[in-house]
Amino acid sequence: MFKSVFEIKTYERLEIRDISKEINCITGKSGVKNGLVNIFSTHSTSGIVVNENEPGLLEDFKDLLQTVIPSENNYKHDRIDNNADSHLRALFIGNNVTVPLENGKIELGTWQSIFFVELDGPRIRNISISVI
Repeated sequence: MFKSVFEIKTYERLEIRDISKEINCITGKSGVKNGLVNIFSTHSTSGIVVNENEPGLLEDFKDLLQTVIPSENNYKHDRIDNNADSHLRALFIGNNVTVPLENGKIELGTWQSIFFVELDGPRIRNISISVI
């Protein structure tokens, strides 16, 4: 197994960033040709998803998160640090994905990318990559 952690800096409270290139760079250094790659966000107010990198769709994704889980909804956790919506959105989308590795590169569908979803930014975040 090979493990690496990389840092990502976000600039908005709700931000979606394609991290596919960074992951391929790391898997290339792993020496593993075929297997599985787990991409894990080590934060409870962020997520990792696989989807299409189309600007309109990414805006729709943000709109969906804000509609389904609004920022201001009298959440009990907001009494502590005013970010309950971020935690709930993370619960909704998940904090990791596992994808196949073939010939040292992540194997994705034609239109698929791997995204880091910032839900409580701006921040500096860590993403853990495990290659098996």
